[in-house]
Amino acid sequence: MKKLLITALLAVTASAWAQTTVKVEDAWVRGTVSTQKATGAFMRLTPSANARLVAAQSPVAGVVEIHEMAMENDVMKMRQIPGLDLAAGRTLELKPGGYHVMLMDLKQQMKGGDSVAITLVFEDDAKKRFTQEIKAPVTALGGGNGPAPMKNDMGHGSHKH
Repeated sequence: MKKLLITALLAVTASAWAQTTVKVEDAWVRGTVSTQKATGAFMRLTPSANARLVAAQSPVAGVVEIHEMAMENDVMKMRQIPGLDLAAGRTLELKPGGYHVMLMDLKQQMKGGDSVAITLVFEDDAKKRFTQEIKAPVTALGGGNGPAPMKNDMGHGSHKH
């Protein structure tokens, strides 16, 4: 009986410590001009267990949404999506021309060399929410498409919302 009780307590303790984590790599935000009110944030996400990106927040933006750019009838369209499923151990890249975090109603210009605080909100398989704070450097205008050159940049910064 004593062994059963100890085993049960260890199982409960282990499950409490087995929280899902998401590794965030190469996060960056595209720089803007002074009158621009929207830009994108890009990164690579790798979860330790299945998870879902369900929201994001940032003090530099009045509105933050998860977006997708996709071809529809030979036209590239951008739209808000309710979330992104992340498979355990698999990296999902948020990049120009694909999935990204959209920062809208910007409160200030995004200048190269600055850093943007972003809170990512995830859900695990049990629908328990957890957050992760990141700091994403801003890439200067004309400085390429982030830390590593990326293809399929659709000129996202010029979109009106």
